Amino acid sequence: MVPLLARVRQSYEQMTLPLGRFCMRLGLTANMLTYLSLALSLVAGYLIAQSLFWWGIVGILLVGLADVLDGATARAAQTASVYGTVLDHVTDRYAEFFILTGVMLSGWVPPIWVIFAIFGMVMASYVRARAEATGRIASCNVGFAGRQEKLGLLILGLLLQPLFPQVAILGWAVIMVGVASHLTAVQRLNYTRRMLRK
Repeated sequence: MVPLLARVRQSYEQMTLPLGRFCMRLGLTANMLTYLSLALSLVAGYLIAQSLFWWGIVGILLVGLADVLDGATARAAQTASVYGTVLDHVTDRYAEFFILTGVMLSGWVPPIWVIFAIFGMVMASYVRARAEATGRIASCNVGFAGRQEKLGLLILGLLLQPLFPQVAILGWAVIMVGVASHLTAVQRLNYTRRMLRK
């Protein structure tokens, strides 16, 4: 099972090339946009920690936009590199940590569930990285949910929580992110076992 948004990756990459060319004309590089994405995630985490959830959502969406633009710029400028890929994955993990730490500091979700979600997201990413590092698996981007789907769940929780303050919607969203992440880690581990046995 491939995450939903990963299935349309090729079409999405073609559609975003004009954005990459536009960034090139502005003098932006892919790595600059990657660092911008990281900085925006820190801002988003701060806004969420202050319980400014809707502004936090704007911050998360800007993080996603910068993440799209860095890949598009690398493809448009033909500067895609192994280091750029590693940098992108590392900053993605930091971004997830900043955003979820903001959720924890807001006081709306018990810390144990935030830790559960963060650990699940890290493990899903770690299993994929280790599987692909064997050199025998081209891509281990499989499983119940990718990064975009999990951030979508979190955004939904942030959007609805202010509308229904008496219901722990954000807490349940974080729990679902954690469950989806751990399931994805297990699915990727199982996929790796099957592929290495062939």
